[in-house]
Amino acid sequence: MLLLAMALQDQPLVKLIENDWRADVIAFLRFKLPKVIVVLLVILVLQRVVLFFVKRMRKLADRQVSNFHRAAQLRTMAAILRATSIGVLGFIGLLQILNIFDIPYQPILASAGVLGIGIGLGAQSIFKDMLNGIFILVEDQYNVGEIVSLAGLKGTVEDLSLRRTTVRDADGTLYIIPNSQIATVSNLSRDYAVANLNVNVDASANPDKVIDILGKVATDVRNEPAFSEIAIADPKILGVDKIEGRSVGYLVQLRVRTNQRDIVLRELRRRIILAFEKDGIPLGNDPANMLILRAPNPTAPPAQQPIIG
Repeated sequence: MLLLAMALQDQPLVKLIENDWRADVIAFLRFKLPKVIVVLLVILVLQRVVLFFVKRMRKLADRQVSNFHRAAQLRTMAAILRATSIGVLGFIGLLQILNIFDIPYQPILASAGVLGIGIGLGAQSIFKDMLNGIFILVEDQYNVGEIVSLAGLKGTVEDLSLRRTTVRDADGTLYIIPNSQIATVSNLSRDYAVANLNVNVDASANPDKVIDILGKVATDVRNEPAFSEIAIADPKILGVDKIEGRSVGYLVQLRVRTNQRDIVLRELRRRIILAFEKDGIPLGNDPANMLILRAPNPTAPPAQQPIIG
């Protein structure tokens, strides 16, 4: 206090504060700012390295044309690696900056742990999301790019993290599903898909002839160069599948690669229509839309015509 009083007598208070601020700024520029810049540069370089590997994994996934499952795995791991690296590197950078400014982070971590216990009691669903996300990745239930049915929603997986799964349906709607709400997974893109086509024919057509035509058309599609790499097994004509009124249903099955059913089914429908038209086989009618006409009774008296005059 005595020294402070003497200093105040020698120079004004503003001058003293200015000198203190100048000394602090000079000390910051000389000692702390270079360390902060180095920490930020190291974090930036590490993040760039991670992004480099993420891009490489995505390029490798794009090259896996014949192995869709492997491509989906690479895209999923790339998304997880990118999201996890941002959190880990950001946390490490924060601790290093606190250490540079002589801010003890041990009490902060301890208080954060106590706070985390309180938050965990009220946010158990987040823990369930992450736990279920770990099992999804470990068990390889689905990957980015695969078509799945989750929580009653069907679409393509666009993003996957430990907490949530992003699915876009055929209409373009984007759904964000917490992983804790995923109880049953229907993966429509794993290993292979089965293209099922129900063909309804009028009952007047000979069933054996219809089965022969369907088998020939399906085999021609299977052997077509444009579809030979898509269809991975010979077609199966399961015969008469159902009878509804005058409509007889036949079932055609063809095993194809994942996500390739629609293109094969469109070609099958086109060729079946042309083949039926060529052989004069009538297509079946929907029994719900059939109009039943009653034949006239020959013994009934003719209707009396009105006299106009």
